[in-house]
Amino acid sequence: MNLRRDAPIVLAAVAAIIGASLDGDGRWLHYIAKPLTTLLIAAIAWRASGDPGYRRAILVGMALSCIGDIALMLPFDAFVPGLVAFLLAHLCYIIAFRAGFKPGRALLLAAALLAIFAGGNLVGLWPLLPDELRIPVVAYVVVLALMATLALARGPRFAAAGAVLFVISDCALAWDRFGGGLPAASLIVLSTYYAAQYCIARSVSR
Repeated sequence: MNLRRDAPIVLAAVAAIIGASLDGDGRWLHYIAKPLTTLLIAAIAWRASGDPGYRRAILVGMALSCIGDIALMLPFDAFVPGLVAFLLAHLCYIIAFRAGFKPGRALLLAAALLAIFAGGNLVGLWPLLPDELRIPVVAYVVVLALMATLALARGPRFAAAGAVLFVISDCALAWDRFGGGLPAASLIVLSTYYAAQYCIARSVSR
């Protein structure tokens, strides 16, 4: 861990989480810190010296994630635009991860485990989803599961850890939004989300 590099990320992430629980003027802390944290994490990938194509795909994915961050924190409902932004971000991550995955048992096992996990969550959430969101959510889950499968098949690296954390974060977000709320939802969703993006950014390095 590079303290000089990572300390601002941690401070911004903490500010985003605290700001999410504030109302009124204090909410601006969340509005500023949430996308700022993602941009600070993206700077890790920007400065990395990894494969140019991989690096470019990750950076575009993080830029789209930042757009999704902004959409999901707006004072009005912009859930669908946020969902689309993150879906496109995961497509970028798929482009990055597909070049380095190892076909074989690891790929099949990862795909099977993620299919079971994603399917179980979809079954539980299905009665709670508004009709107009069912197809977009299914499409998002399929893309997320594919991204995570490719990352896990690459081996126990930063990309794999980031993918697993992303699945946890999105699962918590879905259950908080559609399942009636989760205790400490902002802490769970944002901490795992930023950890996921951090790991993915670190995966750019050689």
